[in-house]
Amino acid sequence: MSLPLPPLLFVDDEKNMRLSLQAIMADEGYEVCAVESAEEGLRTLQQTEVFMVITDARLGGMSGYEFLKQIRSRWPSLPVLMITAYATPRLAVEAIKAGAIDYLAKPFAPEELLHAVARCAKEYQLLQENAALRAQAGNLYRLEQIIGDSPKMVQLRQLIQTVAPTNATVLILGESGTGKELIAGALHSLSHRREKPYIRINCAAIPETLLESELFGHEKGAFTGALRQKAGRVEEADGGTIFLDEIGDMSRPLQAKLLRFLEDGTFTRVGGNRELRVDVRLIAATNRDIVKAIRDNFFREDLFHRLNVVQFQPPPLRDREDDVLLLADHFLQHFCLSMNKGIRRLSPAAVQKLKGHHWPGNVRELRNAIERAVILENHTDLQADSLPDFQIETRLRKADAAPGEPANLDDLVSGFERQQILAALEKHGFSVTRAAEHLRITRHALRHRMQRLNIETGDGPEEETAPAPGKERP
Repeated sequence: MSLPLPPLLFVDDEKNMRLSLQAIMADEGYEVCAVESAEEGLRTLQQTEVFMVITDARLGGMSGYEFLKQIRSRWPSLPVLMITAYATPRLAVEAIKAGAIDYLAKPFAPEELLHAVARCAKEYQLLQENAALRAQAGNLYRLEQIIGDSPKMVQLRQLIQTVAPTNATVLILGESGTGKELIAGALHSLSHRREKPYIRINCAAIPETLLESELFGHEKGAFTGALRQKAGRVEEADGGTIFLDEIGDMSRPLQAKLLRFLEDGTFTRVGGNRELRVDVRLIAATNRDIVKAIRDNFFREDLFHRLNVVQFQPPPLRDREDDVLLLADHFLQHFCLSMNKGIRRLSPAAVQKLKGHHWPGNVRELRNAIERAVILENHTDLQADSLPDFQIETRLRKADAAPGEPANLDDLVSGFERQQILAALEKHGFSVTRAAEHLRITRHALRHRMQRLNIETGDGPEEETAPAPGKERP
């Protein structure tokens, strides 16, 4: 058995039966807690964890059927096996309806009993393993993983620490690749719900017709293919946190149902009438322009206000240039360790190439670029040639202006100028002289532009040559 099992509880008023069952179970490696009455069994359950209960139907005092009802009301997930010497079809049906997993008639073959016990043991171990994996998944998200020394990132981490211990609903707005999922995970791992489930749903990855069933579950026969009842993800997250990524892609009818769920935690499964209630903290995120989505009638304004109790806006990487090299070094160490590579640092040329890119894909793009470079690199310093050429990425360049506003002309011109200078420097091994000749300007003019654009050459060649006749001067 992969995980240690607690004992099973056996309730029977016949001493010989208790001793016999203990011997059978001991031979199979199971521990048995045997008692002679249902009343004593209830006291045992209050004090001791067990993975299943085996009880006789007829007991002195409280009957096995009443004992079963008590267990169902107080420990609903605990499996109970009923045995009796007075088996009839009617009693078997009564036991199963009351919640017993099986019903065995005395005398029974030991193999029958052992099969039922093994089934319950396996189910218990799977539940324990799932709980352990959920706890590990929560631990995968730590505040230290949100890397950056820029003022915006320092404020972001402080806000996470402040909001995490509360039950406040959170809305995270930001471009793709800025770390929205890291923020949601950190909020869960720092909350009092961290030992409970952390469920993530990407609303854009699930077809609209299935998303409601995925979220709230469905009843048997609710639609074609619904062959059995299915609990939704909100039920799985009971007591914990649910993270709805790309919520801007959710349909308006489902938004209305989510709004109701946010108000009091109640919902009904698809095809059902019974109202259910859970205790779940909800965190939502989207990379859409939420104001435009509301104005275009794609997103409900009342849902926005319900979600927007606390708002996080992780900044794009282009707004935190000083963090680019910090993140690049972090990813370099990570991938060198996982790939067993001996790359020590970024070369000056690689540094300039990273600093010169606009990063439309944000931190995710940077991570992928470093992973690619580590795979290709054979030197102790990571060279610029191992990094992507960023041609396609540059075409995806996003203007620094806010959505819907025209870009600043000076910024666009400066950005283009910076790209051309960096490309020339890289092509000529970061020799200012040869780059100036390539750009048909003087070395002094190039130096002046580089200083204005905050471009450094690091350890590149710095040979002095006289400016060629006819070249442009500043």
